[in-house]
Amino acid sequence: MKTTRVQTPTSCVRFGAGRRDITPPVGIYARIWGAAREDRATGVHCPLLAEALIFESVDASQRAVRIQLDCVGLADPHHDRMIHAAAKAADVDDSQVSVTYSHTHSSGAIFANRISFPGGDLIPAYWDTIEQGIREATAEGIAALEPATISYSRAACDMARNRDTLDEQYDGYVCGFNPDDESQRDVTVARVTSATGGIRHSIVHYGCHPTTLAWKNTLLSPDFVGALRETVEQVTGAPCTYFQAPSADLAPRHGYVGDAAVADSNGRQVAYAALSALESLGPAQHDFVYQGPVVSGATLADWAYEPFAPERRSAVECFATSMFDVDLVVRDLPAPAALKEQVETYEEQSESARRAGDDIAARDARALAERARRWLGLLEDFGSGDTYTCRYRILRLGDAVFVSVPGEPYSVLQTELQARFPDTVVMVSPHSSNLQVAYLLPRDRYGLGLYQEEPSPLAPGCLELLIEDVGQRLEQMLAS
Repeated sequence: MKTTRVQTPTSCVRFGAGRRDITPPVGIYARIWGAAREDRATGVHCPLLAEALIFESVDASQRAVRIQLDCVGLADPHHDRMIHAAAKAADVDDSQVSVTYSHTHSSGAIFANRISFPGGDLIPAYWDTIEQGIREATAEGIAALEPATISYSRAACDMARNRDTLDEQYDGYVCGFNPDDESQRDVTVARVTSATGGIRHSIVHYGCHPTTLAWKNTLLSPDFVGALRETVEQVTGAPCTYFQAPSADLAPRHGYVGDAAVADSNGRQVAYAALSALESLGPAQHDFVYQGPVVSGATLADWAYEPFAPERRSAVECFATSMFDVDLVVRDLPAPAALKEQVETYEEQSESARRAGDDIAARDARALAERARRWLGLLEDFGSGDTYTCRYRILRLGDAVFVSVPGEPYSVLQTELQARFPDTVVMVSPHSSNLQVAYLLPRDRYGLGLYQEEPSPLAPGCLELLIEDVGQRLEQMLAS
């Protein structure tokens, strides 16, 4: 027999968690979709949360904070503000904090350049709400710190599917379910147990754009993430946190709807896969070990869970966190003056079409104005220069590493890194800073007319460079 011991990926840490409801006020500016006709949110489908996960080394000498927010993202000044709020509440340096997002597209467009729009006057006070929620959730997590074991497992889930679809009649790519790509996607779970073995928390890591609810929806919602959390929590009796995985090329198979029941169905689908993975785990700090043959009607292979030996326990207590930079090449960017002219032109066309009773033309022109407006926001925050310094963080916890990167990379960032380090659980999360980085596409996906290329300021080859840099850093960290 080649393999006689199956190790359970494990982290031994001190862990605490807290959460607060940060649902925006009804009436806030919420028009993220270019095709949407309503500017303001009209109600709430499911609460939006701010969650703080606190990780400490077993000797309490090192601490890292992970903030997870139910919103599409924040521009850099406000993202940095939230990092500082969490760092202050946790008594750590800003460099020890990561803020990432569920990236739900039904959370309101809470950006400074939308304050003048209907419902935009509610945005500044909402930034205060998020900050207060982070402070309180972080303080709650600090107060709850105690020894814990994190065990990891995976299961298949195909709720998310490739969204780069070639429409031959349209003679180009559209952004939506691609039935010809049957790539299998995994959901990774982390089960946090107390010293007595009870489940304290679970983490679900899965790559999918929360775009079930689209331009027909006017409700504030975490999209599928809400039902995902609720379903897992009903079964485990413990809080569940969702970590978004790289998903620039992934979206729900059934999405772009206005029916919140579809979002709930999508969330339950991921939850059932996550619960399957959680149920597959044995006792904390145990590996599955071959005991030998048992002669019966057949000669049977006897396997059982065995507790960690001292050296195995020592290995899973490893705790390290670092921040790294890699310079990525910036492509030629549009001129702000031209973009402002486009906004004005398309808004005029939209109004003319509306007065003429052509709702489709009005919708399309308004969507094009939105695209140009987003580019203006990107240029304001992205800065200038031939390169962009991409800053990412790695947190190693025993047999697992949490990687947080800016922008929206294709899922190959996750799958490639996991393939390179098969004995380590790799969980990559996007949106960790600079929302304006937008998409990172594989080199061979440029020039095809994909939506993801249009709003990206980065040149071909940047994703591959990021993969190589993260891979090298991981190799060094795991070897040390």
